[in-house]
Amino acid sequence: MINNQQISVVINGIKYERAVEPRLLLADFLRNTLGLTGTHVGCEHGICGACTIMVDGDSMRSCLMLAVQADGCNIQTVEGLGSVDKLNPLQEAFHECHALQCGFCTPGMLMTCTDMLQKYPLESDAEIREGLSGNLCRCTGYKHIVDAVRLVKQRSKETAE
Repeated sequence: MINNQQISVVINGIKYERAVEPRLLLADFLRNTLGLTGTHVGCEHGICGACTIMVDGDSMRSCLMLAVQADGCNIQTVEGLGSVDKLNPLQEAFHECHALQCGFCTPGMLMTCTDMLQKYPLESDAEIREGLSGNLCRCTGYKHIVDAVRLVKQRSKETAE
């Protein structure tokens, strides 16, 4: 018999307390327990990046983390970036640059790009591509995603000036 463990997490600014099985993956907790289905599960091995979220300010693969490991953490999922009525600048850039096609990888791409934009200068397309190298997309060839990240960087520089 498995004893559930009580966890407390803040996800997209909302505190959740739940009893979970110790073996429950964070991706499954987000999707199946909380209904936050924007976090996609692809490979379940941490290779594709579709399940990428932010945990305490760092991008993480939620398919490689147990829900109990997130106890006490502050988590951001793609649902926390913006809304249909008010997209955040990165989501707007993805829309403008046609940086998605089927959309399966998009949540993970958005979360990875959010992390990259917060931490790295991303001064060249090569740097952006290197940052995206842990996320797989079978539709876009990455060009439009790189364009979207570059557009966000450009706009943030213009705003700062």
